[in-house]
Amino acid sequence: MEVVSNMDKGLSEESVKGIQRAVDEIFGQEHVTVTLRDRGTGQVVYDFRGQHLMRPASNMKLVSGAAALAILGESYQLKTEIYVDGPVENGVLKGDLIIKGGGDPTLNEDVFVKFASKVKEYGVTAIQGSLIGDDTLFPGETLPPGVDEEGETYCWGARVSAISMSPDADYDASSIIVKAEPGEIGEQPSFQVIPHLCGHEITNKAVTVAAGEENTLEVLRTNDTNQIVISGNLPQGESAKAWVSLQNPTINTLQFMKHIFKEQGIAFNGTSAIAQGIVPESAELIHTHLSPTVAEIFPAFMKFSNNSIADIFVKLIGHEENGVADYESGLKSVRAYLNQLQIPAEEWQFIDGSGLSHSDRLTSEGISALLFKLQEEPYFKTFFDSLPVAGKPDRWIGGTLRERFTESEYENRIFAKTGYIWEVFCLSGYLIGDSGKEYIFSILVEGYEDGIPYIDRGLAEMLRYL
Repeated sequence: MEVVSNMDKGLSEESVKGIQRAVDEIFGQEHVTVTLRDRGTGQVVYDFRGQHLMRPASNMKLVSGAAALAILGESYQLKTEIYVDGPVENGVLKGDLIIKGGGDPTLNEDVFVKFASKVKEYGVTAIQGSLIGDDTLFPGETLPPGVDEEGETYCWGARVSAISMSPDADYDASSIIVKAEPGEIGEQPSFQVIPHLCGHEITNKAVTVAAGEENTLEVLRTNDTNQIVISGNLPQGESAKAWVSLQNPTINTLQFMKHIFKEQGIAFNGTSAIAQGIVPESAELIHTHLSPTVAEIFPAFMKFSNNSIADIFVKLIGHEENGVADYESGLKSVRAYLNQLQIPAEEWQFIDGSGLSHSDRLTSEGISALLFKLQEEPYFKTFFDSLPVAGKPDRWIGGTLRERFTESEYENRIFAKTGYIWEVFCLSGYLIGDSGKEYIFSILVEGYEDGIPYIDRGLAEMLRYL
């Protein structure tokens, strides 16, 4: 049994025994790794299997997020460009309109209305050619490496493209929202799509049932198709809301953009196509749109554990540092960043930026070391303020911890990043012990179908001895 304690740095023998007893009784000795550090000094005060490699789930975002703040910078903005390729005669563009994507996950209806305005300012009210999307900034497969066939339909498994759109302020890129409301018993529920179908088709097989019956409604997109199926039962008095991934983010985003352009008075020729392509040398740049800054995007990324943004950050790091916006190039720079901070990450394994892959491996000792070192970095306030605060019901404060540690005794005491993939549960961050002293902690658990109660019970017990 690997246990390291440092009683000279504030933990009594009784505290160490109490924490170890909690680990043994709640987690067992083969399914967990735990490290506790003094937040002020960085000294390890308790460590159980801290160098054991574990799947980090979304605790990987602590690494990719910190690297994005350091390498891209807090003021970095993602760029989307609009080009015209062809002459404009009497308001008609006799050629193509081209959108060159920069990976911006915040593009939405308001932005597309602005795009239409810029196109009209250039003098275009009709487009004779096609609407082309240049998404070549992100080469290769768009489906993240950790997404299996079952997960492809969900927004957390959405494809990562250089051109995408978000249906909400959480920046759930490359997805749409389907809301269902019950009708009369035995009838189909009604549904609403936010912001737009974007070229998808919906088959409604669901049934409204009596109030009190089980809500089994599902909204799923069939893999590799534009077919979305609503099925199951929706009881009267209830509703359902599902985030569904786009089949092809580039094409689907352009379809919505074309719809907005038409609403804003820009006509398209009946033969105008939507396609993927490359900006030709003959094209003229007419507008550059800049996203919110990385610092402004960061709360949505960390509070809501946004997988798409994590992978976008990694790819952009690769582009800025190595000229190639892919996982390999980006993660190479992430590892170099950790080396600069002298984080013991030599044996860590990186596959993506989100932690969705079951092949990622980190250690609780290394995560806690990173969290200590970050306190000296100029971007730490942005990093810390974006962490979920346990028990805070406001989504933009509590994030993924808003329904955990809700008792008053834990108020403003736990600031941490959650993590979950199948049978893996993690929580790492900063806490205030019962003594009022501040610590850094990292708990990685695997082998449980529902590990949250174990982590929460374990951490609550540890707090008593800190």
